[in-house]
Amino acid sequence: MHWLDAFLKRRRLIIGLFGLLSAFSVSAAFVISLELLAEIERKHGKEASVRVEYWQKLMQNAKSLPEAEKLKRVNDFFNQQINFVDDIYLWGVNDYWATPMEFLFEGAGDCEDFSIAKYFTLIELGVEEKKMRITYVKALELNQAHMVLTYYSNPRAVPIVLDNLIPDIKLATERIDLLPVYSFNGSGLWLAKFKGRGKRVGGSGRLSLWTELKQRMLKNFITGE
Repeated sequence: MHWLDAFLKRRRLIIGLFGLLSAFSVSAAFVISLELLAEIERKHGKEASVRVEYWQKLMQNAKSLPEAEKLKRVNDFFNQQINFVDDIYLWGVNDYWATPMEFLFEGAGDCEDFSIAKYFTLIELGVEEKKMRITYVKALELNQAHMVLTYYSNPRAVPIVLDNLIPDIKLATERIDLLPVYSFNGSGLWLAKFKGRGKRVGGSGRLSLWTELKQRMLKNFITGE
């Protein structure tokens, strides 16, 4: 059975599972059970369970906020709660895309992990997937690859950038330190331009790390691993 089919089957039985992909409707109430929090504490420590509990409260409390405030709350939450650590030191590999839960368990991660966690959290809060892209850029001042979350208020808008490098959310036109390369979300993959939508070059399933990430998300929410 395809993993999405398996997930939908289990979702009927498990109350409050996170809306993992935009293809799923946003859950009416995000609930991580006390039993799952206890399992997270047993496996990953008290601090990890507290971070997950705070994350749950963020999503419960921010549901009804205006979209701009949702963006700020989510950006601030992850930038302030999580430490930046390169994958090679955290996971022992050069490139690993952590699920939001893995990110919270460790309390650390790199730019991809910040962007992915913000993306899925905002989807849970009701922000439409089509308004967001996870965008791979070159950070010119650092002379290295980097990843941010970009948000388009409408199809013609200049996007704004949610970034772990700086605390403020800014227009892409103000981020002259970032050179876009490509972007993606759950429905597509684009050669990226900050001022426009870019050229679609296929589905995001072409990104193996993205596919592996989605498969691990189901396990996180069912087992707390």
